[in-house]
Amino acid sequence: MIFDTHAHYDDKQFDADREELLSELPKLGVGTIVNVGASFEGCKRVMELAARYPYVYAAVGVHPDEVGALNEETFAMLESWCHEEKVVAVGEIGLDYYWDEEPREVQKEWFVRQLDLARRVNLPVNIHSRDASEDTFQIMDEYAKGLGGIIHCYSGSKEMAAEYVKRGFHIGVGGVVTFKNGKKLKQVVEAIPLESIVLETDCPYLAPEPYRGKRNNSSYIRYVADEIARLKGITSDEVIRQTEINARKVYGLE
Repeated sequence: MIFDTHAHYDDKQFDADREELLSELPKLGVGTIVNVGASFEGCKRVMELAARYPYVYAAVGVHPDEVGALNEETFAMLESWCHEEKVVAVGEIGLDYYWDEEPREVQKEWFVRQLDLARRVNLPVNIHSRDASEDTFQIMDEYAKGLGGIIHCYSGSKEMAAEYVKRGFHIGVGGVVTFKNGKKLKQVVEAIPLESIVLETDCPYLAPEPYRGKRNNSSYIRYVADEIARLKGITSDEVIRQTEINARKVYGLE
């Protein structure tokens, strides 16, 4: 079944029908969802949803745009949440030079500290990197040794993707691979083994064709699987089956 490795069902775009939609997804072929924290407050909502639905798990972490909320007290709380039963990763953490909501040196500081946190609590990481490929890779190369995880919404080169794969990381592929202007990600998918790919939505964002521009949800991953299958010359069922195995391995849910 579909394993959505990166969703945001705590987002306000789901306020009107969250319960109805999440209850319906298993009937649409979705077996497992990891709902990923972005803000400190959002992590609380993520854990609440994981507690409510047996097929939903949580990742807790603070997005680079939100690291201004972190201090020693909130960071200690974040670490305590990592020990909750259904928390399976530290994320979404990393760097964002597109919005630059926080100074870059502050982003880097809390990125490194959250990588260190993941190592202490023995959890994989879910990495955000936007317009910051080189700095993200440099920090990962120095501070993420021994960690596993996912490079979320991957937007770098196929060469860099291969380097991440060598280091044991998985590449998160979502709706962008179905876009006509998604050639770079298509090349990445062609270049790396299926065993190093996981599927994700980043919902409510980045819906695949034919729903581009609309609210995304985990059932739309089938369109992502179709495109990966086309690029790899295999069936969509093979893509869904192998990427579920990959995701369970990453998140320790084997």
